[in-house]
Amino acid sequence: MTILDSPENRATVFQISVELFHEFSRRGMFGEDVELLQGLPFKKLPKSPLHETILRRLLRTLRACIPPSYFLTQEGPITCAHSEPEPDIAVIAGDEEDFALSHPTTAELIIEVAINTQQRDRSKAGIYAEAGVKEYWLVEPENKSITLYTQPSGSGYERLLAIVESGHVQSTVFAEFSVEVGEIFA
Repeated sequence: MTILDSPENRATVFQISVELFHEFSRRGMFGEDVELLQGLPFKKLPKSPLHETILRRLLRTLRACIPPSYFLTQEGPITCAHSEPEPDIAVIAGDEEDFALSHPTTAELIIEVAINTQQRDRSKAGIYAEAGVKEYWLVEPENKSITLYTQPSGSGYERLLAIVESGHVQSTVFAEFSVEVGEIFA
């Protein structure tokens, strides 16, 4: 048993604000491999070849569907109330220049590819819903599934749809963006 296995110890862990996280990062106290989730800094895990392959497949399909009034980020920060996750893919409304001085605070669509981070990425759904992200895809190669989270509210997403192995996933935000689950994991 580790010290963080105890619920009473976890409840007393010191949380930091997004502003303090930025200051610590600016001073070099956190590396670029750290993201803030619900006030706690988490080290990001290295990306496997499978993770990168699936990410490239999704990006290729998504780039062909995004209207000019949106742009894509890959592992770019989204500044939320108590978090600053860096999703694998985010589609942001507006022009890239709109964010020269601050990170986006929401996104139209976020995609996370979860190979060794399933539980962490599943818990990010609450963060993304609170930030008003319209649609969140959790891509899980181990299960050959994609879970589509839609209809965000302050307490999470109202709709979840899991598509496994041979199904078809259609974005509710970008009608032209759809994938065959089997092709993503081929």
